[in-house]
Amino acid sequence: MYITISIIALLSLAVIVLLRQARFGKRPAGKRLEKIKNSPNYKNGSFQNESITPDLTEGASYFSVAKEFFFGKRKRVTPTNTIPSIKTDLLHLDIDKNILVWFGHSSYFMQIDGKRILVDPVLCGFASPFSFSTKAFKGTDIYTTDDLPEIDYLFISHDHWDHFDYETVTQLKPKVKKVICGLGTGEHLEHWGYNEDQIIEKDWNEQIILEDGFIVDTVPGRHFSGRGLKRNQALWTAFVLQTPTMKIFMGGDSGYDKHFTAIGKSFGPFDLAILENGQYDKSWKYIHMMPGEVLQAAKDLHAKRLLPVHSSKFAIANHAWDEPLAKITELNKSVNIPVITPLIGEAVDLKDEAQQFTEWWKNID
Repeated sequence: MYITISIIALLSLAVIVLLRQARFGKRPAGKRLEKIKNSPNYKNGSFQNESITPDLTEGASYFSVAKEFFFGKRKRVTPTNTIPSIKTDLLHLDIDKNILVWFGHSSYFMQIDGKRILVDPVLCGFASPFSFSTKAFKGTDIYTTDDLPEIDYLFISHDHWDHFDYETVTQLKPKVKKVICGLGTGEHLEHWGYNEDQIIEKDWNEQIILEDGFIVDTVPGRHFSGRGLKRNQALWTAFVLQTPTMKIFMGGDSGYDKHFTAIGKSFGPFDLAILENGQYDKSWKYIHMMPGEVLQAAKDLHAKRLLPVHSSKFAIANHAWDEPLAKITELNKSVNIPVITPLIGEAVDLKDEAQQFTEWWKNID
């Protein structure tokens, strides 16, 4: 019995030491926690979705999901070949050019109307607390923080490891003017050395008036948050970005729900909608959209163009690595929304609706 108690004590101590590492961030406290408690979206000790959102769909269980993940036949989840990419020089871009560069998964850079914007950057080579886990596919990790210019606005949609990386965000600190994020995420940032006056932290349905005609509205998603043992202590959010010449929806992670129609009615049409399409599964469809739902969400938003992200860099779900792009382009043949499918690093001209892209994922094992 003494041996068992000793083992349990040592394991508990190891977990405590692990969770105290800086990369796990910090739960909201003090004035920030009091503000969170007053949020209409915070109930019973955590943030809540607008609709009831089970972690798993009916008939699925954590045991069945774990069994499929570890022992199921997961075919082509990780590519054997190197993913093709292009290295656009971001440090010497003409400031008058309006472009988007995707870094794989949900990380991307935009230069628009004279401002430089970075969203959910994960440039460390992995998307987990440990460098040996959830590693980036070969060829996808071609950018580092050294390749990025000064950033006017860094957007963080939520605090999951595949969207909010400790190494990347701390290395970027000298280059970032302002961070825009959901309520509670600022606690992580301050814990990592960001100044309070750098952080613009909002609840859903709030507006931020920025410089030079830039406006941001924070809008709901259907997801969850958390970096440690307790979930939903920081808010997950999507963003409506209005610049002097464009309107862009930056979706973060979300399952499909009525909020897309509401956002489309309030803010649409959008010149571009950036929506997650990847790491989905029938067992957790309430928190990640299936490809057909991504197209429906783009229609709900009245999007002129769609950029599907959340794929092609990390294997987090059970589907083949190229399935998200293959499925959405096939389904889109009957929907006909202009879908943007750039290579990692390829410059997307935000003003050129006629720009063409290849189906680059084909013939890659």
